[in-house]
Amino acid sequence: MSLLSCSLGVRQPKLDADTRAFFRDARPWSFILFREACVSRVQVRALCDQLREAAGHDAVVWIDQEGGRVARLKAPEWPVWPPAAKYGELFGRDAAAGLEAARLGHRLIAHELKAIGVDADFAPVLDVPVEGGDKIVGDRAFSAEPKDVAMLARAALEGLHEGGVAGCIKHMPGHGRATADSHLALPRVCAGEADLANDVAPFEALADAEAAMTAHIVYDAWDADRPATCSPAVIEKIIRGRIGFDGLLMSDDLDMKALQFALNGGLRQRAEAALGAGCDVVLQCSGVLGEMQETVKGCRPLDGLSLVRARAVEAFAKRPAREFDAVAGWARFNELMNAATS
Repeated sequence: MSLLSCSLGVRQPKLDADTRAFFRDARPWSFILFREACVSRVQVRALCDQLREAAGHDAVVWIDQEGGRVARLKAPEWPVWPPAAKYGELFGRDAAAGLEAARLGHRLIAHELKAIGVDADFAPVLDVPVEGGDKIVGDRAFSAEPKDVAMLARAALEGLHEGGVAGCIKHMPGHGRATADSHLALPRVCAGEADLANDVAPFEALADAEAAMTAHIVYDAWDADRPATCSPAVIEKIIRGRIGFDGLLMSDDLDMKALQFALNGGLRQRAEAALGAGCDVVLQCSGVLGEMQETVKGCRPLDGLSLVRARAVEAFAKRPAREFDAVAGWARFNELMNAATS
């Protein structure tokens, strides 16, 4: 049986009967865990098993575990990781130490994720913040220098891969210049080509990544009528063409206000628009059964290049982790990060 071109949010620590039955019928390609679904290590492991059993395949399970503000796994059950900007600060003082810390920090994230059955992380962030941009990116960005962002993000992605976890670069083709939060509004970027070249540079450097997430942002220079997620012009000419990205392209969350303002209709229409524009998979993150049911009406079976790209992500997500001494890893990581603040 085919898999559906969607990744659905889970916000309950244990599946109820109705949600389990829906997942069995829908067969989504992957799932996304949110804070409400993550209570303990044992519980998350059992939940991941339930999700895969319900979907009838070894589904990829994603999470947003960047560190800093964006972390679904919380203390005291899980460790606390710094935001990406801390790696950038260390990089500015000692480039080798900054790269080691970014790689090791994400290797430690992967170690925790793999142990609980989560095999994919919506990280790293490649956005380049600019003066006047909305603070939704802020310290989630490694640096305001595109070259530094690319180097640190590469190290972070390699750390995830060493731990047997797939990554996803975001938010393509760049969220750092937006003056509004796409969770709450539809941002519009009026910058010209020279400035936009600055924004896409890190994505060009990591165009070989296995997965990427789109930005719900209108870029006037490329398509003044539609946000990137729903724009064939941006996806074909900029993301696939100029950036050269040929991995799995995933939409940002269809529930975000940006798409509500950009498009007529509900979740079905948003899914159809994103997939029609060239996204391979759409994300719907509310965890509300009726909203998931509406979303899948706008989805289609994974096939063709989209299926090939999804299988490539699975290859990263399902590979075993390399041998790793987590105790020694944490000791070295803390040494590096303490040096950054001393």
